[in-house]
Amino acid sequence: MKKAYLIHDLYVKMIAMELLRFLDVTWVQLLVVLVVALAVGMNKAGLSGITLVTIPLMAAVWGGRQSTGLMLLMLIVGDMFAVRAYHRGVRWDEIRSLLPAAVVGIAAGALTGHVIDDRQFKILIAAVVLVCLVLMVYREIRGAAFTVPHNRWFALLAGVLSGFASMVGNAAGPIFAVYLLAIGLNKKNYLGTSAVFFMIVNLLKLPVQIFIWQSISWSIVLLVLLAVPLIYGGIRAGIWLIQKLNEKAFRFLVLGLTLVTAIRLFF
Repeated sequence: MKKAYLIHDLYVKMIAMELLRFLDVTWVQLLVVLVVALAVGMNKAGLSGITLVTIPLMAAVWGGRQSTGLMLLMLIVGDMFAVRAYHRGVRWDEIRSLLPAAVVGIAAGALTGHVIDDRQFKILIAAVVLVCLVLMVYREIRGAAFTVPHNRWFALLAGVLSGFASMVGNAAGPIFAVYLLAIGLNKKNYLGTSAVFFMIVNLLKLPVQIFIWQSISWSIVLLVLLAVPLIYGGIRAGIWLIQKLNEKAFRFLVLGLTLVTAIRLFF
């Protein structure tokens, strides 16, 4: 019996090693992908900000540019679930007004990412995440007193910054949330507009990642396909956590972890 168990254990380990070799990843990289897949799902369920923790973590383990390609594919999978759930609340007029400016921001981010090396790219990701972090903390502290202008120029600025932050670090969530706060959308419209906007933006970024940055390979695609059940599981877990946890305490925990992991990229 013991011999049979040892043979079975050895067989499982051999399969695991062959899988890692086939995907061209280490155990640490695979573990990070699985954790990030759960976080992406939880973020799409409504735990906004949680992916800010995973962005610098991915950059530290996978490298700056490649981490954005891997993260992008997982976000697109999460977007599919989110759009299916919230598409009835989308405000197409707001998306039409933001998309041209977002495309400009995506182009600026693509050009920036193409001319700098991976070390500089990591620092750029950390800077974008920290700016978004400051924005989130300020919004938390100000609460109902937090107000921003709502005019055409602010919409253009929000679109450009959202596109740029999304392109270089998949970190446009806080910026876009501030814009939606300014125009006073209700919860249904907020979720629907966010889901559809980021689905479109992420799909626009895909050709840049594939053909210009060359950060997405077939092994990356297979890795993300393996993570799809965890992304869906993260959505279900996120819904459960929202019902059980103190959301404000959870957000501050996320902010603290994000600060530590983002600062690490500078060193």
